[in-house]
Amino acid sequence: MNALVTPMSIEHTTIDGLTVIGAKAVTDDRGTVREFFRQSSFDDSGLQLPSQWSQVNMTWTAYGALRGLHGERMTKLIGLAYGAAFGVYLDSRPGSTTQGRVVTVALDVGLQVLVPPGVCNGFQATSTPGCQYVYCFDVEWSADMTGVAVNPLDPKLDIAWPIAVDRSNTAQISAKDAAAPGLADALR
Repeated sequence: MNALVTPMSIEHTTIDGLTVIGAKAVTDDRGTVREFFRQSSFDDSGLQLPSQWSQVNMTWTAYGALRGLHGERMTKLIGLAYGAAFGVYLDSRPGSTTQGRVVTVALDVGLQVLVPPGVCNGFQATSTPGCQYVYCFDVEWSADMTGVAVNPLDPKLDIAWPIAVDRSNTAQISAKDAAAPGLADALR
């Protein structure tokens, strides 16, 4: 079989600077190779990128579990190494023309999101038994870094999580995320 090449694709969202990226993929009889990151491809796309990635994390998240919404002062490139997830992004940046806007993305392997500093990132694992979520950060994470946490279950956000969340079940949502303030309080 000849290799099937799927080029990198870029989709701008309704949140300023939040971009959905289809990774370049080459598929043949053996499987698929995807470019999670290639500097020259990102440069050619015209996306605003940091000069380097300083930390890469991978989480395993069980089916139905939710993480976020966290908006640190860092650029993130996120994607999945395994499974599927429902990604949620919330603009919490002071003075942003899209502040308070929510964008959701059905994520699977090969789809990535470039998240600008101050935009909250959250997700729910939608595949069984779960998903592996990859984060690239342009600065190393620390517990005292500037940022905001917003309650992902804030009814004013009107997020239609695909799997019902029991806020008292810490296997579904951390006590910290369940206790985070709503958007209005977080932005004060």
